Amino acid sequence: SIEVIKYEQLFEKVNQTNDQLIVVNFWATWCGPCVEEMPHFVELNEKYKDNPNFKLLFVSMDRAKQLDKVHQFIIDYKMNAEVVLLDDNKRMNEWIPKVDASWNGNIPVTVLYQNAEKVHFVGAAIESKELEELIKTYIQ
Repeated sequence: SIEVIKYEQLFEKVNQTNDQLIVVNFWATWCGPCVEEMPHFVELNEKYKDNPNFKLLFVSMDRAKQLDKVHQFIIDYKMNAEVVLLDDNKRMNEWIPKVDASWNGNIPVTVLYQNAEKVHFVGAAIESKELEELIKTYIQ
């Protein structure tokens, strides 16, 4: 099942004070670059899923009424990490700058959090090699 959340709930998920690196990928089923990079995230999650210092969180920007489409996408792409649907479009101008002041709202976006702090922001699609290098920078 996919949890439908508001921004405050997302912030609670990433606001962890342990050493775990939380990689948050903002995406949508209708976003071409998001779809292209999805296999990289799935592959890297498979590689690091047993590492207690790593967590991947997919944040769908689809509308809540598209939940069935998101669920089918998860199956089709064999998404192997937690997926939430951020149903907070009416407050986008409020929470997007809280994620990162430079974010203009475009997706895909990947944000890395560790010890309740944002440690890296990527405001575009990311290549698998670059993503893996970032992960290695923050986890042991």
